[in-house]
Amino acid sequence: MPCWPPAGEGIQVREGNMNAGANLLEMSALEAVAAMQGGSLSAEHYALALLRQCEHWKALNAFITLDPEYVLAEARAADERRKSGAMLGPLHGLPIPIKDSINTRDLRTTAGTPALRDFRPREDAPIVRLLRDAGAIILGKTNLHELSMGWTSNNLAFGAVRNPYDQTRIPGGSSGGTAAAVAARIAPLGVSEDTEGSIRVPAALCGVVGFRPTTLRYPSGGTAPISALFDQVGPHARSVGDLVLFDAVATGDFRTIHPTALKGVRLGVARGYWFADLDAEVERVTVEALLKLQAAGVELIEAEMPDLAELIEQTTWPIEAHDILLELPEYLRESGASVTFDQLLAMVSADVRALFALFEPGSSGLISEDVYRIACDVHLPKLRRTFQDYFARSGVAAIVFPATMVPAPKIGEDEVTIGNKKFSFLTAIARNIAPGSTAGLPGLVLPAGLTKNGLPVALEFDGPSGSDRELLALGLSVEKILDDLPAPAPKND
Repeated sequence: MPCWPPAGEGIQVREGNMNAGANLLEMSALEAVAAMQGGSLSAEHYALALLRQCEHWKALNAFITLDPEYVLAEARAADERRKSGAMLGPLHGLPIPIKDSINTRDLRTTAGTPALRDFRPREDAPIVRLLRDAGAIILGKTNLHELSMGWTSNNLAFGAVRNPYDQTRIPGGSSGGTAAAVAARIAPLGVSEDTEGSIRVPAALCGVVGFRPTTLRYPSGGTAPISALFDQVGPHARSVGDLVLFDAVATGDFRTIHPTALKGVRLGVARGYWFADLDAEVERVTVEALLKLQAAGVELIEAEMPDLAELIEQTTWPIEAHDILLELPEYLRESGASVTFDQLLAMVSADVRALFALFEPGSSGLISEDVYRIACDVHLPKLRRTFQDYFARSGVAAIVFPATMVPAPKIGEDEVTIGNKKFSFLTAIARNIAPGSTAGLPGLVLPAGLTKNGLPVALEFDGPSGSDRELLALGLSVEKILDDLPAPAPKND
């Protein structure tokens, strides 16, 4: 059966996972596509298995829009293409959940906000077109933190998303629905978006892998924005090989990415910023994971990064608070929404309304043009130079650190206690992930282990700008060193 690229070419499938009796729900995207391309698995049969899993895990509230008949019709069409001898794409027949802030022409795109409850954009976002052209099926639109403005996915309009490892806890945000679906074996690969941690936080808290590429590596148009300087679509998956597959489709570069030999690889550890005040269990799992890397030959290079906290304070929030007021109204116009920005604001949920109130005219949080220009023209370039200098003087391939200070908090927690100290939720969840996305670096999150209470803990690896393929190559090797997490179990099991 003709396929482009030929099945398996340019992408490595992990050994031992392609036996005929393998559980469909545990298959990677690579494995499922290869089986469907080869004819040993029909797209309809696979879609049915995933849809049953959607029903099994409906308590997670991972989806805003899920149309089983639509999915099955698309799967049957994929099977017909194969039977007809047509050229098959690298994602042939693969159902993929899409974050509901990313435009889809035939499924509503709500951005998780009431004013867009029935909105159907004029056209697909560019990343969705690439996925469809590669043969993917849109499984559904996943729930998120409203307008992507938070890290909990406690959506007051469409309901809170729940963490598959403990349904009393958050999955992280803003792309909580996609990460929860991937963790719950509803799909092996999903699409999310990351402005300031929205891929990496849910990946960390749900025990899946997540990849935020160098800013602008993938097309991020047609997505409800916060700031074009930071916004970036990217994937959630359960294996780095599936991240590589997504990267190939998104960039058109199907050259093989070979796993990096870990012996002699230098990874940076900056304890003064990323390792301070960690939850005891996060620290334990992190230390054990780093010891495993060292045992595999990795060299940990201790080197600090000066002024990082100050630079993040001077760049991240001022730029985001300024840009969303300009870019979200433009998105509504370009996407063909029937509501104005003012109408959208009048209908947002109370928590998001309180955020917008911070930077309205006359408020103390309003970002002046002078402050914005200094943030963009002075502080942001300085932050980028700080990272460039760090990589140059330390000679490290990436910086490694725990993705969050704590495991998944309980739904509704606004404050986090670590030891005998209290921290804001924002600090505990967002402190570690903010620098990489603000600087535009590629960031890879890998599960590192579970706490004693069974909650996922993750490491993040941030590489130099443009080192995406090298970072994925590193991930292919590192994931073999770190323990696989057990699949989460629904409450009724």
